[in-house]
Amino acid sequence: MDRYRRQAALPEIGNEGQRRIVAAHVVVMGCGALGTLNAALLARAGVGRLTVVDRDVVQVDNLHRQVLYDEADAEAGLPKAEAAAAALRRANSDIVVRAVVADVDRHNVLDLVRGADAVVDGADNFELRALVNEACVREGVAFVHGAVLGTYGVQATVLPGRTPCLACWMPDLPEPGTLPTCETAGVLGPVVAMVAAIQATEVLKVLVGRLERVRPTLLSVDPWTGERAEVHASRSPDCRVCGRGQFDFLEGRLGARSEVLCGREAVQVRLEGPAPRLDEVAARLDPSSRPRLNPSMLRFEAEGLEVTLFPDGRAIVRGTPDPSAARAVLARWVGM
Repeated sequence: MDRYRRQAALPEIGNEGQRRIVAAHVVVMGCGALGTLNAALLARAGVGRLTVVDRDVVQVDNLHRQVLYDEADAEAGLPKAEAAAAALRRANSDIVVRAVVADVDRHNVLDLVRGADAVVDGADNFELRALVNEACVREGVAFVHGAVLGTYGVQATVLPGRTPCLACWMPDLPEPGTLPTCETAGVLGPVVAMVAAIQATEVLKVLVGRLERVRPTLLSVDPWTGERAEVHASRSPDCRVCGRGQFDFLEGRLGARSEVLCGREAVQVRLEGPAPRLDEVAARLDPSSRPRLNPSMLRFEAEGLEVTLFPDGRAIVRGTPDPSAARAVLARWVGM
């Protein structure tokens, strides 16, 4: 406990609060900009168990805002979850860090959320946020939402049964292509730090049991312009999720199997049927495709595109924003 004495000295936390933090389990859903900063803050605060989840690999254009990675991680194309977990263990060897390299969907989200004390939103798309919100409401787990775009960010904390859930704030997801993305609008690194700091503070409030300090508001901040706003709301009995208990994403009535990834020309495709054996696929590839195989992924080049296969049956195809083109190259080179 001496390691955390300056944190435990805070009357808001104290020794008992620090013991709760050390005993807690937090899931960080997405290891991008917000996810890495949250994970770093929570690991150093002493959260005893951290599960970090991400489907993607480190890219050099991540480095201006994703603080757990370095140039060597990008050069190796390491899975984000594994690179993040390694950095977190170096920062605090006393905690347990679990890396999950996987796409979060309705088949695995409940297993990831169940039993956690809080879930941090580090997602890069609205569909994943909606899915995790449903899972947290169903399981009664606090969901600490955050999002950034351009120079502004938003934050809200969902306490199931006490505060509005994400579907109260956002009853309908925006149609694809109707909003700017981090590719078209960019992302200011410092605003990520600002929103992540608020998120991590909200997580600590939950872990030490200070739920009365969690406000039912949607906070918007823009450090570039200095603007700040709060929208207050109450739980809605007409909310599809927390009011009527309708879990459309969890139960498969909503959702997609292909999506364009934020921040680059890339498409993720979840392959139908059994997941391929990466070593068998690599053995069939021509050396001109420059196959690179490790236990976490197989990467190769085909038709001017870069293909990354994961053991859980996912593929990320870089170099195109077109899902049909991504599926076509997989059909030709992987046989699905």
